[in-house]
Amino acid sequence: MTNTPHSEPANVFDELPGDLIMWVLIISELLVFGAGLAAFMSVRIMDPVGFGEAQDHLNRAAAGANTAILVTSGFLAARALRLRQAAQRAQARIMLVTAAVLGMAFLWIKALEYRADAAAGLTIDTNNFFTFYYLLTGFHAAHVVAGILILLLVAWRDAPQNIEVGAAFWHMVDLVWVLLFPVIYLLR
Repeated sequence: MTNTPHSEPANVFDELPGDLIMWVLIISELLVFGAGLAAFMSVRIMDPVGFGEAQDHLNRAAAGANTAILVTSGFLAARALRLRQAAQRAQARIMLVTAAVLGMAFLWIKALEYRADAAAGLTIDTNNFFTFYYLLTGFHAAHVVAGILILLLVAWRDAPQNIEVGAAFWHMVDLVWVLLFPVIYLLR
């Protein structure tokens, strides 16, 4: 049975934008980050004072700037898809490359933050807070690197389907940071 404008899709997966395998990857990555955040919160309950004191050493302004950077880059990735669907190929590519450049800016700010933390003697071995901080934000940074490569790849191979899949991955990277930022930097 083929879909007509008035018929139901063959299954729920037909409604997903992009590619099913990318959704499997996204969901699995969200589960991994969710488990990490749950572990962070569980250990935090055991030492709220120590976590609060450790949290005071973080650069909230840098993390806030990084939040704005990733949200903006996510908007640009979504805009690229709309532009490509409207046959505005050059503009779509500019949006994707700009989103990737913003991802690089995120990594640069995060590297400066890590460098300042290390200079202050705050390492992965300092305490439980910093163990989780480095593991969660470092794992996220690895996903930012992968996302940048994906954005640049789909800027080059810019079929709408490719952009849709690449933007979906990038939105997962955005979502994870939007969860990490308040839990690690702000939650008391």
